[in-house]
Amino acid sequence: MGYQMSEKDYGDLVRKLSEDYRIFAPVRKIGEGRFEGTDVVRYDFVTDADEIELEKKSDYPFREFLTPLSETLFYFTEDKVTEAGLDPRPVLIFLRSCDVHALKRIDDIYLKNGRDEDWFYRRRRDLVHLVLIGCTHSYANCFCASMGSNQTDEYAFSIEKREDGCYYSDVKDEKFKTAFEGLKAEKKDVTPSYVTENRTKVTPPDRIPASVYRDKLWDEYDARCIACGRCNFVCPTCTCFTMQDIYYSDNGKVGERRRVGASCMVDGFTNVAGGGQYRRKHGERMRFKVLHKIGDFRAKFGYNMCVGCGRCDDVCPAYISYANIISKVAKASEDAGKEEK
Repeated sequence: MGYQMSEKDYGDLVRKLSEDYRIFAPVRKIGEGRFEGTDVVRYDFVTDADEIELEKKSDYPFREFLTPLSETLFYFTEDKVTEAGLDPRPVLIFLRSCDVHALKRIDDIYLKNGRDEDWFYRRRRDLVHLVLIGCTHSYANCFCASMGSNQTDEYAFSIEKREDGCYYSDVKDEKFKTAFEGLKAEKKDVTPSYVTENRTKVTPPDRIPASVYRDKLWDEYDARCIACGRCNFVCPTCTCFTMQDIYYSDNGKVGERRRVGASCMVDGFTNVAGGGQYRRKHGERMRFKVLHKIGDFRAKFGYNMCVGCGRCDDVCPAYISYANIISKVAKASEDAGKEEK
Protein backbone atom coordinates (compact mmCIF):
# COMPACT_ATOMS: atom_id res chain seq x y z
CA MET A 1 0.00 0.00 0.00
CA GLY A 2 1.34 3.42 -0.94
CA TYR A 3 0.41 7.06 -0.51
CA GLN A 4 0.83 10.35 -2.36
CA MET A 5 1.10 13.29 0.03
CA SER A 6 1.22 17.05 -0.19
CA GLU A 7 3.99 18.91 1.59
CA LYS A 8 1.55 19.68 4.41
CA ASP A 9 0.60 16.02 4.77
CA TYR A 10 4.26 15.05 4.90
CA GLY A 11 4.87 17.61 7.63
CA ASP A 12 1.85 16.38 9.58
CA LEU A 13 3.10 12.78 9.24
CA VAL A 14 6.51 13.58 10.71
CA ARG A 15 5.02 15.56 13.58
CA LYS A 16 2.59 12.75 14.34
CA LEU A 17 5.32 10.10 14.27
CA SER A 18 7.56 12.21 16.51
CA GLU A 19 5.00 11.83 19.28
CA ASP A 20 5.85 8.13 19.62
CA TYR A 21 9.24 7.81 17.93
CA ARG A 22 12.53 9.58 18.05
CA ILE A 23 13.38 10.48 14.44
CA PHE A 24 17.03 10.28 13.40
CA ALA A 25 17.53 11.74 9.94
CA PRO A 26 20.00 13.58 7.71
CA VAL A 27 20.02 17.31 8.47
CA ARG A 28 21.70 20.10 6.53
CA LYS A 29 23.93 21.99 8.97
CA ILE A 30 24.32 25.48 7.55
CA GLY A 31 27.89 26.81 7.59
CA GLU A 32 29.28 23.75 9.41
CA GLY A 33 31.09 22.21 6.45
CA ARG A 34 34.83 21.57 6.18
CA PHE A 35 35.43 24.89 4.43
CA GLU A 36 34.24 28.38 5.27
CA GLY A 37 30.76 29.10 3.99
CA THR A 38 29.94 25.48 3.21
CA ASP A 39 27.25 23.21 4.61
CA VAL A 40 27.41 19.61 5.77
CA VAL A 41 24.71 16.95 6.01
CA ARG A 42 24.89 14.99 9.25
CA TYR A 43 22.44 12.83 11.14
CA ASP A 44 20.58 14.32 14.07
CA PHE A 45 17.31 13.93 15.95
CA VAL A 46 14.46 15.98 14.48
CA THR A 47 10.80 16.70 15.19
CA ASP A 48 9.86 18.60 12.03
CA ALA A 49 9.85 17.52 8.38
CA ASP A 50 11.54 20.76 7.31
CA GLU A 51 14.67 19.65 9.15
CA ILE A 52 15.05 16.42 7.14
CA GLU A 53 17.35 16.57 4.10
CA LEU A 54 15.95 14.30 1.40
CA GLU A 55 17.72 15.70 -1.66
CA LYS A 56 21.45 15.63 -0.84
CA LYS A 57 23.33 12.48 0.12
CA SER A 58 24.48 12.74 3.71
CA ASP A 59 28.18 13.45 4.20
CA TYR A 60 28.23 11.24 7.30
CA PRO A 61 26.40 7.94 7.75
CA PHE A 62 23.46 6.96 9.93
CA ARG A 63 25.40 4.67 12.24
CA GLU A 64 26.19 7.19 14.98
CA PHE A 65 23.01 6.20 16.81
CA LEU A 66 23.95 2.51 16.73
CA THR A 67 27.71 2.93 17.15
CA PRO A 68 28.34 6.36 18.70
CA LEU A 69 31.83 7.82 18.41
CA SER A 70 31.92 7.74 22.21
CA GLU A 71 29.51 5.70 24.29
CA THR A 72 29.55 4.99 28.02
CA LEU A 73 28.82 1.29 28.46
CA PHE A 74 28.78 1.07 32.25
CA TYR A 75 29.85 2.75 35.47
CA PHE A 76 31.84 0.97 38.16
CA THR A 77 32.77 1.33 41.79
CA GLU A 78 34.82 -0.97 44.00
CA ASP A 79 31.96 -3.43 44.38
CA LYS A 80 29.31 -2.56 41.78
CA VAL A 81 28.84 -2.26 38.03
CA THR A 82 25.88 -0.30 36.64
CA GLU A 83 24.95 -0.30 32.97
CA ALA A 84 24.59 3.13 31.39
CA GLY A 85 21.03 4.23 30.77
CA LEU A 86 19.48 4.40 27.31
CA ASP A 87 16.36 6.21 26.14
CA PRO A 88 13.87 3.35 25.61
CA ARG A 89 11.76 5.10 22.98
CA PRO A 90 11.80 3.51 19.49
CA VAL A 91 13.78 5.26 16.78
CA LEU A 92 12.96 5.90 13.12
CA ILE A 93 16.12 6.21 11.01
CA PHE A 94 15.79 7.78 7.55
CA LEU A 95 18.41 6.29 5.23
CA ARG A 96 19.10 5.35 1.62
CA SER A 97 19.28 1.86 0.14
CA CYS A 98 23.08 1.63 0.37
CA ASP A 99 22.86 2.44 4.08
CA VAL A 100 20.16 -0.18 4.64
CA HIS A 101 22.62 -2.69 3.20
CA ALA A 102 25.35 -1.19 5.38
CA LEU A 103 23.22 -1.86 8.45
CA LYS A 104 23.17 -5.54 7.56
CA ARG A 105 26.98 -5.51 7.56
CA ILE A 106 27.10 -3.82 10.95
CA ASP A 107 24.62 -6.36 12.31
CA ASP A 108 26.85 -9.18 11.11
CA ILE A 109 29.89 -7.74 12.90
CA TYR A 110 28.19 -7.03 16.22
CA LEU A 111 25.67 -9.86 16.34
CA LYS A 112 27.11 -12.75 14.31
CA ASN A 113 30.89 -12.39 14.48
CA GLY A 114 31.54 -14.24 17.69
CA ARG A 115 30.13 -16.66 20.21
CA ASP A 116 27.77 -14.07 21.71
CA GLU A 117 25.95 -11.01 20.47
CA ASP A 118 27.19 -7.59 21.53
CA TRP A 119 24.59 -6.74 24.16
CA PHE A 120 25.19 -2.98 24.08
CA TYR A 121 24.67 -2.93 20.32
CA ARG A 122 21.66 -5.23 20.50
CA ARG A 123 19.76 -2.99 22.91
CA ARG A 124 20.14 -0.07 20.49
CA ARG A 125 19.40 -2.17 17.42
CA ASP A 126 16.10 -3.42 18.86
CA LEU A 127 14.81 0.16 19.00
CA VAL A 128 15.36 0.85 15.30
CA HIS A 129 12.82 1.02 12.47
CA LEU A 130 13.98 1.97 8.99
CA VAL A 131 12.56 4.62 6.68
CA LEU A 132 13.91 4.32 3.14
CA ILE A 133 14.79 7.54 1.32
CA GLY A 134 14.21 6.90 -2.38
CA CYS A 135 17.11 7.72 -4.71
CA THR A 136 15.85 9.43 -7.86
CA HIS A 137 19.39 9.74 -9.28
CA SER A 138 22.96 8.67 -8.65
CA TYR A 139 25.28 10.95 -6.70
CA ALA A 140 28.93 11.81 -7.29
CA ASN A 141 31.30 8.91 -6.58
CA CYS A 142 28.49 6.41 -5.86
CA PHE A 143 29.01 2.88 -7.18
CA CYS A 144 26.16 1.17 -5.31
CA ALA A 145 24.89 -0.65 -8.42
CA SER A 146 28.25 -2.40 -8.77
CA MET A 147 28.09 -3.51 -5.13
CA GLY A 148 24.45 -4.67 -5.29
CA SER A 149 23.27 -2.18 -2.68
CA ASN A 150 21.22 0.10 -4.94
CA GLN A 151 17.85 -1.45 -4.03
CA THR A 152 16.24 -2.89 -0.91
CA ASP A 153 12.86 -3.92 0.46
CA GLU A 154 13.97 -3.88 4.11
CA TYR A 155 12.09 -0.87 5.47
CA ALA A 156 9.01 0.08 7.46
CA PHE A 157 8.01 2.70 4.90
CA SER A 158 9.69 4.79 2.23
CA ILE A 159 9.66 8.50 1.51
CA GLU A 160 10.74 10.57 -1.48
CA LYS A 161 9.92 13.91 -3.06
CA ARG A 162 9.29 13.77 -6.80
CA GLU A 163 9.30 16.37 -9.55
CA ASP A 164 5.60 17.16 -9.09
CA GLY A 165 6.36 18.45 -5.58
CA CYS A 166 4.45 15.64 -3.89
CA TYR A 167 5.83 13.10 -1.42
CA TYR A 168 5.42 9.37 -2.06
CA SER A 169 5.53 6.51 0.43
CA ASP A 170 5.37 2.74 0.21
CA VAL A 171 4.26 1.38 3.58
CA LYS A 172 5.35 -2.16 4.44
CA ASP A 173 4.94 -2.25 8.22
CA GLU A 174 1.27 -2.41 9.22
CA LYS A 175 1.87 -0.50 12.45
CA PHE A 176 2.66 2.68 10.51
CA LYS A 177 -0.43 2.63 8.30
CA THR A 178 -2.55 4.27 11.00
CA ALA A 179 -0.28 7.33 10.86
CA PHE A 180 -0.91 7.63 7.11
CA GLU A 181 -4.62 6.95 7.37
CA GLY A 182 -5.08 10.07 9.48
CA LEU A 183 -3.81 12.26 6.62
CA LYS A 184 -5.56 13.46 3.49
CA ALA A 185 -3.12 11.38 1.48
CA GLU A 186 -4.19 9.66 -1.72
CA LYS A 187 -3.77 5.89 -1.79
CA LYS A 188 -1.86 4.53 -4.75
CA ASP A 189 0.73 1.92 -5.64
CA VAL A 190 4.20 3.31 -4.98
CA THR A 191 7.55 1.79 -5.85
CA PRO A 192 10.50 3.61 -4.26
CA SER A 193 12.93 5.08 -6.77
CA TYR A 194 16.35 3.50 -6.93
CA VAL A 195 19.50 3.90 -8.98
CA THR A 196 20.02 1.40 -11.78
CA GLU A 197 23.37 2.71 -13.03
CA ASN A 198 26.21 4.82 -11.64
CA ARG A 199 28.76 6.84 -13.54
CA THR A 200 31.42 5.14 -11.43
CA LYS A 201 31.57 1.38 -11.98
CA VAL A 202 33.69 -1.33 -10.40
CA THR A 203 33.93 -5.11 -10.62
CA PRO A 204 35.11 -6.53 -7.29
CA PRO A 205 37.24 -9.67 -7.71
CA ASP A 206 35.65 -12.99 -6.81
CA ARG A 207 38.98 -14.25 -5.52
CA ILE A 208 42.02 -12.36 -4.23
CA PRO A 209 45.25 -14.41 -4.53
CA ALA A 210 47.77 -14.17 -1.70
CA SER A 211 50.24 -12.44 -4.04
CA VAL A 212 47.98 -9.37 -4.14
CA TYR A 213 48.71 -8.81 -0.46
CA ARG A 214 52.35 -8.27 -1.46
CA ASP A 215 51.65 -6.39 -4.68
CA LYS A 216 53.45 -3.10 -5.31
CA LEU A 217 50.12 -1.36 -5.96
CA TRP A 218 49.97 -0.54 -2.25
CA ASP A 219 53.26 1.40 -2.35
CA GLU A 220 51.51 4.34 -4.03
CA TYR A 221 49.57 5.04 -0.85
CA ASP A 222 52.70 5.32 1.29
CA ALA A 223 53.13 8.71 -0.36
CA ARG A 224 49.56 9.72 -1.20
CA CYS A 225 47.61 8.75 1.92
CA ILE A 226 48.08 11.08 4.91
CA ALA A 227 46.46 8.62 7.37
CA CYS A 228 43.82 11.09 8.56
CA GLY A 229 41.16 8.39 8.97
CA ARG A 230 38.38 10.43 7.39
CA CYS A 231 37.47 7.52 5.12
CA ASN A 232 36.79 5.34 8.15
CA PHE A 233 34.64 7.84 9.98
CA VAL A 234 32.35 8.53 7.01
CA CYS A 235 32.08 4.86 6.06
CA PRO A 236 28.71 3.32 6.96
CA THR A 237 30.24 -0.14 7.45
CA CYS A 238 33.35 0.59 9.53
CA THR A 239 32.94 -0.89 13.01
CA CYS A 240 36.36 -0.70 14.70
CA PHE A 241 36.50 0.65 18.23
CA THR A 242 38.72 0.82 21.28
CA MET A 243 37.95 0.96 25.00
CA GLN A 244 38.69 3.73 27.46
CA ASP A 245 38.39 3.61 31.23
CA ILE A 246 37.76 7.01 32.83
CA TYR A 247 38.61 7.07 36.54
CA TYR A 248 36.90 9.37 39.00
CA SER A 249 39.19 8.50 41.92
CA ASP A 250 42.93 8.25 42.41
CA ASN A 251 42.74 4.57 43.35
CA GLY A 252 41.31 3.68 39.92
CA LYS A 253 38.34 1.83 41.34
CA VAL A 254 35.55 4.28 40.51
CA GLY A 255 34.73 5.45 37.00
CA GLU A 256 33.20 4.48 33.67
CA ARG A 257 34.09 2.41 30.65
CA ARG A 258 33.57 3.92 27.21
CA ARG A 259 33.54 2.42 23.74
CA VAL A 260 35.20 4.86 21.37
CA GLY A 261 35.34 4.75 17.59
CA ALA A 262 38.72 3.88 16.10
CA SER A 263 40.31 4.00 12.66
CA CYS A 264 42.57 1.40 11.07
CA MET A 265 44.17 4.16 8.99
CA VAL A 266 45.57 6.28 11.83
CA ASP A 267 48.65 6.01 14.02
CA GLY A 268 48.26 3.88 17.12
CA PHE A 269 45.59 1.50 15.85
CA THR A 270 47.94 -1.49 15.76
CA ASN A 271 50.07 -0.59 18.77
CA VAL A 272 50.73 -3.51 21.13
CA ALA A 273 52.38 -3.93 24.52
CA GLY A 274 56.14 -3.55 24.39
CA GLY A 275 56.10 -0.82 21.75
CA GLY A 276 55.29 -2.99 18.75
CA GLN A 277 53.31 -1.49 15.90
CA TYR A 278 51.99 -3.41 12.94
CA ARG A 279 51.23 -1.76 9.60
CA ARG A 280 53.40 1.31 10.08
CA LYS A 281 53.28 2.26 6.40
CA HIS A 282 50.20 3.98 5.08
CA GLY A 283 50.08 1.60 2.14
CA GLU A 284 49.93 -1.33 4.53
CA ARG A 285 46.99 0.28 6.31
CA MET A 286 45.24 0.89 3.00
CA ARG A 287 45.77 -2.75 2.06
CA PHE A 288 44.24 -3.91 5.34
CA LYS A 289 41.19 -1.67 4.98
CA VAL A 290 40.51 -2.43 1.33
CA LEU A 291 41.01 -6.18 1.47
CA HIS A 292 38.90 -6.43 4.60
CA LYS A 293 36.03 -4.72 2.78
CA ILE A 294 36.16 -6.80 -0.42
CA GLY A 295 37.93 -9.98 0.68
CA ASP A 296 38.07 -11.04 4.32
CA PHE A 297 34.51 -10.01 5.15
CA ARG A 298 33.16 -11.80 2.08
CA ALA A 299 35.09 -14.94 2.99
CA LYS A 300 33.21 -15.04 6.30
CA PHE A 301 29.74 -13.73 5.41
CA GLY A 302 29.43 -14.37 1.68
CA TYR A 303 29.20 -10.81 0.34
CA ASN A 304 31.30 -7.65 0.21
CA MET A 305 31.39 -5.28 3.15
CA CYS A 306 31.68 -2.16 0.98
CA VAL A 307 28.29 -0.88 -0.25
CA GLY A 308 29.59 1.67 -2.76
CA CYS A 309 28.17 4.80 -1.11
CA GLY A 310 31.19 6.81 -2.28
CA ARG A 311 31.55 8.83 0.92
CA CYS A 312 35.22 7.89 1.29
CA ASP A 313 35.93 9.35 -2.15
CA ASP A 314 33.87 12.44 -1.29
CA VAL A 315 35.83 13.24 1.86
CA CYS A 316 39.44 12.22 1.07
CA PRO A 317 41.74 15.30 1.18
CA ALA A 318 44.27 13.46 -1.00
CA TYR A 319 41.66 12.63 -3.67
CA ILE A 320 42.19 8.90 -3.29
CA SER A 321 39.43 6.94 -4.98
CA TYR A 322 38.35 3.77 -3.24
CA ALA A 323 36.56 2.70 -6.41
CA ASN A 324 39.84 2.96 -8.32
CA ILE A 325 41.60 0.85 -5.69
CA ILE A 326 38.99 -1.89 -6.09
CA SER A 327 39.61 -1.86 -9.83
CA LYS A 328 43.37 -2.08 -9.26
CA VAL A 329 42.90 -5.04 -6.92
CA ALA A 330 40.65 -6.71 -9.48
CA LYS A 331 43.30 -6.23 -12.19
CA ALA A 332 46.09 -7.53 -9.92
CA SER A 333 43.95 -10.53 -8.97
CA GLU A 334 43.22 -11.30 -12.61
CA ASP A 335 46.90 -11.08 -13.54
CA ALA A 336 47.88 -13.29 -10.61
CA GLY A 337 45.26 -15.83 -11.66
CA LYS A 338 46.72 -16.00 -15.15
CA GLU A 339 50.21 -16.59 -13.76
CA GLU A 340 48.92 -19.41 -11.55
CA LYS A 341 47.57 -21.18 -14.65
